[in-house]
Amino acid sequence: MKFMRSFDIRKKYLDFFAARGHVIIPSSPLVPENDPTTLFNSAGMQPLVPYLLGQPHPSGKRLVNSQKSFRSQDIDEVGDMSHTTFFEMLGNWSLGDYFKKDQLTWIFEFLTKEMRLDPQRLYVTAFEGNGEVAKDEESIQIWKNLFLSVGIHAEVGERIFLYSAKKNWWSRSGAPEYMAVGEPGGPDSEIFYDFGKELGLHEKSPYKHEKCHPNCDCARFMEIGNSVFMQYQKQNNGSLKELPQKNVDFGGGLERISAAVNNNPDVFMTDLLYPIIQTVEAMTGEMYGHDLVSTQKMRIIADHIRAAVFMVSDGVLPGNKLQGYILRRLIRRAAVKMHMLNSTFSKVELGRKITNTIINTYKDIYFQDDDSRNLFFSEVIGDEISKFEHVLHKGIQLFEKQNSIDGKFAFDLLQSYGFPWELTYELAKEKGLQINKEDFKKEFKKHQDLSRTAAAGMFKGGLQEHSIETTKLHTATHLLHQALRTVLGDHVQQKGSNITVDRLRFDFSHPTKLTSEEMKKVKDIVNEQIKKNLPVTMKEMDKKEALASGALGFFVEKYGERVKVYTIGSNDAYFSREICGGPHVSFTGELGGFTIIKEESAASGVRRIYARAGQK
Repeated sequence: MKFMRSFDIRKKYLDFFAARGHVIIPSSPLVPENDPTTLFNSAGMQPLVPYLLGQPHPSGKRLVNSQKSFRSQDIDEVGDMSHTTFFEMLGNWSLGDYFKKDQLTWIFEFLTKEMRLDPQRLYVTAFEGNGEVAKDEESIQIWKNLFLSVGIHAEVGERIFLYSAKKNWWSRSGAPEYMAVGEPGGPDSEIFYDFGKELGLHEKSPYKHEKCHPNCDCARFMEIGNSVFMQYQKQNNGSLKELPQKNVDFGGGLERISAAVNNNPDVFMTDLLYPIIQTVEAMTGEMYGHDLVSTQKMRIIADHIRAAVFMVSDGVLPGNKLQGYILRRLIRRAAVKMHMLNSTFSKVELGRKITNTIINTYKDIYFQDDDSRNLFFSEVIGDEISKFEHVLHKGIQLFEKQNSIDGKFAFDLLQSYGFPWELTYELAKEKGLQINKEDFKKEFKKHQDLSRTAAAGMFKGGLQEHSIETTKLHTATHLLHQALRTVLGDHVQQKGSNITVDRLRFDFSHPTKLTSEEMKKVKDIVNEQIKKNLPVTMKEMDKKEALASGALGFFVEKYGERVKVYTIGSNDAYFSREICGGPHVSFTGELGGFTIIKEESAASGVRRIYARAGQK
């Protein structure tokens, strides 16, 4: 089979659905703009939730894109052939337009004709039903007809498999019982590619006493696409209510489709990840595939640094909270694997070389030809690895002083110094000591339970409860942005932002720390606009028209050709005008007041402000 580049797969997918009436929309940033209930966009549907719930989209009812996605829950899974934390999700959507028949027919056509996948190697799944939602008989029949059209008699239990909501229901939170109030979801139909019985490794499967099937986790089958029929919304009483419009939400991992098209089950051998592997090989002298242990380390390095580069490019910087904590964890976990591979090479230099490799791989899609911006990404990754090397050295010194190594000490090393279990185990082995891994697991579980409790408190309200507060803060961000430009100058540009129910965080370009006088001026200007109770209006227009009207838009590449422009104040004498996805209040007086909590450095030449609305 002729090799097909991931670039071409992405383009063929977008063109295929564009030819069927879909408007190509750009990828949203990894950090959600208007959703404080989650840290990262983990699927293409996430930025589209308001439109899945019925709000009209500026580009119409049929949409398609390739969305940058990150799933932190997959961090510990990375190391095998198919899991990554960062990935591109090819997605198409119908917002109350076509439904199951068109969707399944089109995706089958795309995979078998455009991608030239052998239909004999495709297997599908459908929802078996539960007490509230019936079995998906419609999808089952559609699949039977599609396979029959290529001469394959597809029977349930042989080529079509039925699963419970645990496997064949999709929402951001999983099965219906875990969905937040207001969250949309629905039954789905997954497509798997069969790499062959010889790759089954069936003895390692948790289903080893059962017949091999697509979801048996034996490595023979790889999920390459999922059509979600998003037609329900979680209610306050825990029930599911049908949405006014029936939606289609398809997601297919680009890396996995590329692996299937090129008939190689290792996604790290695709042209999106293998250049990183080659960089690691060149720097360390290790050979990918030579042995499983070093191969797994190389996969983790490749995945984690790639995810880190994309986070930094979307405004995230290493820190101890929220997105910054995840970024720091990724970089430091990659650095540990570098240390375990070979301690003689420069890990800082490797981190920077990998960053440059990633930029070159994606330069025609996600990274602009901007040497200073790309150098900044490289410096952030390299500086964090350098800081961690000092921490790692301290941890090793502490370890060498310890005569008794128990599970709690091993977990403390993980918490304080980033030592994974395997590094502590190897160091202990060198000293002729043994550690009880079960004790380590108990300590780790305590930490997980506490983290889940904290997360439940942070995100407990679902999608709708916090909408008023976060909407206020979104408008406050626009006021703050313009106030900073008024006080400091037009060199101030937004470099990133994050909104939770409690506060906003705004990163902006400025070389020096703000003085107390400058801080007071900024705060007073924002509160003055709130006191004036200025109108906040929105108008849809072409992107070029928006920029010509004076609208600020420093991340215009993330928007489509039709954009929303929010104006604060009257059209002929406005205070602020920006391209934005919204939502916003109707009048600035709804904010009540504005207070700056603190101002600090976020990176070289970038300052960060934390602020609240509702009080002066």
